[in-house]
Amino acid sequence: MKKLFSTLAIASLVALTGCATSNPDVVQRYDAQRLSQVQDATVLTVRPVVIDGSQSGIGGTSGAVIGGVAGSSVGGSREAIAVGVIGAVAGAVVGNAIERAGTREEALEILVQLRNGERRAIVQAKGAEPFNPGDAVILVTTGGKTRVTRAPVVAPPAAPGAQPIGTPVPSKG
Repeated sequence: MKKLFSTLAIASLVALTGCATSNPDVVQRYDAQRLSQVQDATVLTVRPVVIDGSQSGIGGTSGAVIGGVAGSSVGGSREAIAVGVIGAVAGAVVGNAIERAGTREEALEILVQLRNGERRAIVQAKGAEPFNPGDAVILVTTGGKTRVTRAPVVAPPAAPGAQPIGTPVPSKG
């Protein structure tokens, strides 16, 4: 029975780790090879926030099953039923709390100003890129979801008649 309990507990935790993320470094499979809208912007402010965890019911259901099975193995038949029900209820509460805590994410609220003067606020999980006020960024919108990423550094166009970098200059002489 203990082996069954630990197997169900591990299965529940594995199911919870597969939940969706708002991490800007993770692109969802259905967003691959889709054309995205890109807008230039400048970061105005950045503040840390927390994205609350989800409660899809997976944690509560898994906890109820685990608690019910564990509780029903206690005592005789009458005690087993009562303890099984109590275990299921307690397991559901604990499983729900574990799911919520396991899917919670540290995030950033990034306030940006577009080139046309409009302002937008985007909340996304912390990624690998740090953002500071004044940073040039781009907003990438795909399927109704927007993420903020650093703007690529683009070299200014060469002046007419200028030699490309790395081209030897002919000697005069």
